[in-house]
Parts: sequence; C-alpha cells; structure tokens
Amino acid sequence: MDWFTPVDIYCERLGPGFWAEPLNAISNLSFPLFAALAALTARTRGTDLMGWVLIVMAALIGVGSFLFHTFANRWSELADVLPIWSFVAVYIIALTAKLRAKPPPPAVVAAIALAAVATLIFLAMGEGTPPETLPAAPTKPDPLNGSGQYAPAVIAMAVFGIIMFRRRHPQRWWLAAAVGTFLLSLTFRTLDRDICTSLPQGTHFLWHLLNGAMIGMILQLYLRVQRPPAEAI
Repeated sequence: MDWFTPVDIYCERLGPGFWAEPLNAISNLSFPLFAALAALTARTRGTDLMGWVLIVMAALIGVGSFLFHTFANRWSELADVLPIWSFVAVYIIALTAKLRAKPPPPAVVAAIALAAVATLIFLAMGEGTPPETLPAAPTKPDPLNGSGQYAPAVIAMAVFGIIMFRRRHPQRWWLAAAVGTFLLSLTFRTLDRDICTSLPQGTHFLWHLLNGAMIGMILQLYLRVQRPPAEAI
C-alpha cells in the first residue's frame, strides 16, 4: 500500500490542495470545542482518570479528521479512523465499568478491543480505495456512501439506551439526545455524495459539526453517571 496515494471521496474536494476541503477541515473544530466543554464539566463536578482520557481522545478525533481532510491520502485516512474507533472501544469499556458495581469481565474487554481492531483494519483497507485498484467489472455504488461502517456504534448506543431506559437512569436523556444527533449526522454523511450537483460543498461538514456535538453529549453522560454501590447491570 502506498501511504501517499490520494483519497478523494467527498463533494467539496475538487483538487489536490491542502485547503481543497475548507469546510470539511475547519468543521473539525467541533470536536475540541465540545471536548473543552466536557473538561469544564469535569473540573466542576470532578471525574476519574478515564473521564480525562476520554476528553483528550475526543479532541484527537478532530485532529485526525482535520489531517485527513487536508492531506487526503492513505496515511491521513488512518489518522482519521484510528482516533474514532479507539474512542468508541475505550468509551464502551469505560461506561460499562461505570454503570456496574465492578469492572466488566476481561473477556468482555477483550471482545470489545478485538472488534474495534477488526473494524479499524477493515476501514483502513477499504474506504477510499483509489479507482485504479478497483475491479474492472462495474459495481453498484454503496447506497449508504460508506455510512454502514458506523453500524456497530449505533448498535452499541442502542444497547446502552435500552439498559438505561429500562432502569430509568437519570442520565438517559443525554444518551437519547446523542442517538438522535448521531442519526441526523449519519444522514448528512450519507447524502454527501449524491447531493454534489445541487450543493457543491456537500454535507460532510455537517457530519463533523453534529458528531462533535454527539461526542460532547456522551462525554457529559459519562461525567454525570455515578457508579452504583452494589449490583451490576
């Protein structure tokens, strides 16, 4: 694999320049902004070490995505997906542990970590494949424009949602808001390719803005959840 192979899969990019995707690049400020708001909450309410780790990882999602939407090649694509799926894996483990009276079993932690690594490898090898490496036979375009890769994150949020609403957890509405925001952001990500002719700048930048807000919501959820004193979920 050539790590400097250009990747061009978004409406806004019309050339190879560093600032060829200005909206897609600058909109990544959403991630450090909402991470900073979470840091203010953490300073006010207090949090454990994992809370601070998640806040830093959330900010790094914006850094990785900025690199991808400016350099737009294979190595920056990996810099984009690595922080995202690392955050997802660590967040699932951290929230599971905090909702329980005791840490999750090692087997659960290992399964989540392996799933995250497998997803990361799949994304690094698949998304943005340059045309010259595609098979010669015509293929139908992905109707979801690559958004199907985020199905594991949607499933994880749904599982946590079912648990928290069944227990009428006081912080469940943070998760409900995050799920709604994430589904809306996925919609804009999916539409980006098909709306190019009528909206040349595309809608991917809205995916960044809304995803930053969604990450901010689940950070607030984590920071506000209190560990139960006894029985686990």
